[in-house]
Amino acid sequence: MNAIPNPGELTPEFVTERLRESGHEGVEVRSLSAADIGTGQVGRCVRYQLELHGDAEGVPRTLVAKGPSEDPQSRLTGVQLHNFLKEVSFYRDLQPKVGIRTPRCYFAEIQGDGPEHLLLLGDAAPAVQGDQLAGCSVPVAAAAVRELVGLHAPTWGDRDLLELDWLGSPTAETAQLGRVFYQAQLPAFLDRYAASLAADEIAILERVAECQGPPFESLGDYFAVVHVDYRLDNLLIDDALSPPRVTAVDWQSLMVGSPLNDVAYFLGSGLLAQERRQVERDIVGEYHRALVEAGVGDYPADRCWHDYRRGVFAGFAVTVIAAPMVQRTERGDAMFTAMARRHARHAIDLGSEEFLV
Repeated sequence: MNAIPNPGELTPEFVTERLRESGHEGVEVRSLSAADIGTGQVGRCVRYQLELHGDAEGVPRTLVAKGPSEDPQSRLTGVQLHNFLKEVSFYRDLQPKVGIRTPRCYFAEIQGDGPEHLLLLGDAAPAVQGDQLAGCSVPVAAAAVRELVGLHAPTWGDRDLLELDWLGSPTAETAQLGRVFYQAQLPAFLDRYAASLAADEIAILERVAECQGPPFESLGDYFAVVHVDYRLDNLLIDDALSPPRVTAVDWQSLMVGSPLNDVAYFLGSGLLAQERRQVERDIVGEYHRALVEAGVGDYPADRCWHDYRRGVFAGFAVTVIAAPMVQRTERGDAMFTAMARRHARHAIDLGSEEFLV
């Protein structure tokens, strides 16, 4: 076996060594059974059931291995956008510094920028992956946004993060590159999905390509580490609890940026429009209060709402740019259509077109 095995080819010996390194010195994994899980567009996830021997107290009975997709286009995308390097680096370097709920990491290695890499993570079962198509309940949405405080508050305004080359932050150069990329991808995106979009939704997607405003801007005054792709398909949710327990996964896109982009992206994509309109002010207000309680000062509530309205365009960039770049599937088409409609409607509802200058 290579030093970095394929996520579907782990051996009992490999997993035993990882568990012992994590403090379970008396355990032995006798056998493994594997099954693919999730619907990732760039990565592949495999759940392993462990048959244990020896001192198994506190040892997980299931683990999840994550590595690159087997699709060549998705693998290339993951390397070009540094998705694989970002995720491995998050678990190695940033996870201990933030409070957002994430799986425990038992192994995180990568060859260069990838695609060869492997993460071995704790399993959040009985939590299940969110459903981007169906959307979520208001309690789940509120819980998911509260979790973001654990990512944003510990990294708020930390300029040392700007020195991490693998993490990255928006500059005038990267903003222009993103705008050019969006302009290049938009025709293919509309060829594929325009028939499912309303005329005003198409119009605002096209308007973003012509403007000098969000989502393609340099780093602003208020910044933190942002997940970038914080949506239901990238969350594990246990809604049997009250409040629901939300665990964030898929850290392939994170960067330094505007924290309210994460909040707007999640609420715009995760809640159906009718429910979102009724609760978003309350949820954003609760997020702001939690930030203040976590020690974030000099960030007024009205500025928070302003940044939230501006942040709705983050979903445009992810949706339009990503859709033509990953392996096309029936579910993927349905997901990107739903995201385009919801993000466009979000911007229209909040009058955010005023920021497109």
